[in-house]
Amino acid sequence: MKSIYLRNFIATAAMIGLSLLLVAISIFLIGRSYIIEDYLNSMHDSADEVAHSASALAEEDSLNSWMLGMILSSISKATGNHIFVADGTGIVVSCCDELPVCSHLGKQIPEDVLSGIHSRGVFQGKKLLTGFFPEERLLVAVPVSSESSTIGYVAVSVMQKNIFSPWKTFLIVMTFASIVVFAAILIFAFVYSKRMAKPLDEIAEASRSFARGDFSVRVPQNTDTSYEMGALIDSFNKMADSLENAEKRRSEFISNVSHELRTPMTTISGFADGILDGTIPKEEEEKYLRSIRDETRRLSRLVRSMLDASKMKSMASDPKRRTTFDLTELVLQTLLSFEKRATEKNLDVDPQFPDNRLMVHADKDGITQVIYNLLDNAVKFAQPGSCITLRLYIEDKKAYCSVQDVGETIPADDLPYIFDRFHKSDRSRSLDKDGVGLGLYLVKTILNSHDEDIAVKSEDGVTEFVFTLPLAEA
Repeated sequence: MKSIYLRNFIATAAMIGLSLLLVAISIFLIGRSYIIEDYLNSMHDSADEVAHSASALAEEDSLNSWMLGMILSSISKATGNHIFVADGTGIVVSCCDELPVCSHLGKQIPEDVLSGIHSRGVFQGKKLLTGFFPEERLLVAVPVSSESSTIGYVAVSVMQKNIFSPWKTFLIVMTFASIVVFAAILIFAFVYSKRMAKPLDEIAEASRSFARGDFSVRVPQNTDTSYEMGALIDSFNKMADSLENAEKRRSEFISNVSHELRTPMTTISGFADGILDGTIPKEEEEKYLRSIRDETRRLSRLVRSMLDASKMKSMASDPKRRTTFDLTELVLQTLLSFEKRATEKNLDVDPQFPDNRLMVHADKDGITQVIYNLLDNAVKFAQPGSCITLRLYIEDKKAYCSVQDVGETIPADDLPYIFDRFHKSDRSRSLDKDGVGLGLYLVKTILNSHDEDIAVKSEDGVTEFVFTLPLAEA
């Protein structure tokens, strides 16, 4: 699970880092272009303002008047740009620098700048002004016009590092903020990835417990089952329940079968050893051989009953086998099978059936087995000369079938276990010498496969089994 967790965390961190890097590069490139463009527009506005002032002053004075120099100095201090004015031939005649220290007066503006002004009305871009400045600068140059003629030129320049000084501060702040955000996202991704991997770790640990034979471990269901992880945990826990139940059934089956097989096998082995070693006299061998035969037949019946129970359970669970039939008619047909045994015990039968047909939808063969086993149980344990009562009725949109006999009361401690496989109460041990304890288990299994149930009540010698079946749709 650690590899999944680490891969998920690394992938998340890589995607977040790459996203932040792409955003930073985009901001840097777009922001840089925007700042340059915006600053050039600002320089153009300053150049136009100086050109208008120079044009107005030139009508009364010259372009190298002290008043124009003051204007250039004032605008330069306000904008941080370097400004100078040239005459019509491109010779610098006025500058924003103070006159004693100004080194730009008398220098010639490059011809390509003048050509750009003449062709496009403005020169704008990066330019290395040889003789003026040692470094490349952003330059905006416009003409100074008077009565439709060009009488001079205004050049506004600035070093690029001056433009990007605030931008660098912004980049530092943005970088720091990005690092903080990236760290916060990494912490969140770390915690979230660990949380997402936790159920997988728990499932793996539970699986290892299953491998050791411990099926009691469950994964805590802390996620809504409508999400994938919640659905996975729910399915895993249901699988664990199924495995635990299967293991319990397997253990119970082995225990019960071992218990049922131990007695007849011990009897057979003991009698056979007695015959072989001479412990049993010759004149009594036939008696003990009959006992061996009876126990062998009992083993055969046990195996056959288990196979029949397994087969009937499988058949009853198949929805395709379910049909619509009359429950009253089926009960009467099954009752005929016990006519001889009921007569031998002098038993009466009291059928209490509805006037109309009672149509149900179920597996007919399975329900036949249910009714047969309940009637067999009733005939077997009913007192001679008593009455067996059969009732069919409808209640709460269900069909009910009741089988009641009068005999010994089933102990209250045995009632919760009477439908368990191989379970036999005290009265069955005393009266049912040949039973293997699968009849009522098979009844319960068949009805459960129909999503129906059966209940038993035994008081004052009266024992009643009642089960339900789904009514057929009208």
